[in-house]
Amino acid sequence: MKTIIFWASLALVVITASSFVMAGKAITLKGSDTLLMLGQRWAELYMQKNPGVVIQVTGGGSGVGIAALINGSTDICQASRSMKDSEKKKLRERYFNMGTEIPVAKDGVTIYINEKNPVDELTLDQIRDIYTGKTTNWSQLGGPDAKIIVYGRENSSGTYVFFRESAMKNADYTSSMQSLPGTAAVVNAVAKDKFGIGYGGAAYAKGVKEVAIKTAQGSFRPTTETVKSGQYPLSRDLYWYLRGKPSGEIKKMIDWVLSPEGQEVVKKVGYFTVK
Repeated sequence: MKTIIFWASLALVVITASSFVMAGKAITLKGSDTLLMLGQRWAELYMQKNPGVVIQVTGGGSGVGIAALINGSTDICQASRSMKDSEKKKLRERYFNMGTEIPVAKDGVTIYINEKNPVDELTLDQIRDIYTGKTTNWSQLGGPDAKIIVYGRENSSGTYVFFRESAMKNADYTSSMQSLPGTAAVVNAVAKDKFGIGYGGAAYAKGVKEVAIKTAQGSFRPTTETVKSGQYPLSRDLYWYLRGKPSGEIKKMIDWVLSPEGQEVVKKVGYFTVK
């Protein structure tokens, strides 16, 4: 009997969700891998607070999310970089407006190395030289005499684009970089590789060592203070993009995400609030 009740209950949930989707009321979020974990947490809590609302969250990268926003296959694009002018032009040509950009959280792109690596800080110049292939051995940076194993993201990633623009001054990545499909994969690789280095969102820095970035003003790690003040050189906004002005259930959800309750989720996941 319990089995019958369980399957009957499950069927009811599926029917309810399906009905919601068929009624065109499901909210879809797609894009940034950096924002995937946060978007999923927001969706879980919002659906708990608002029975009947269905939210679907998928990743793929900021570039994939922006393309989905333009072709109409997602309601909200999650992006870890701002939209390019060429992408805004496509949106305007198709929908006759430039869309809506909403900063929903802040991040400090973090440099990860293995916990056994003695290197504690790097300058942006040193980071750029590693990722362009100019510096190839940890001994050039005060570390062990060992080849640097470089890990990074795929080019559909917003973090790939942001890091190239902000840390590398738009130089090309070294051909030896191992491109991985998500930040979790980068962290996992560096955690296992004594001579590895990677980069990604601050919320993913578990089981690896965070490298401080040395500037003329001091040496900084990504914290609430350094990210909000901009002292941390790789600070950035994380965005939601819409095709037009928010309305209806999407506006209610955005208002909640930006509320103290929604921003508390940002802190719990490991990012930094926008206010």
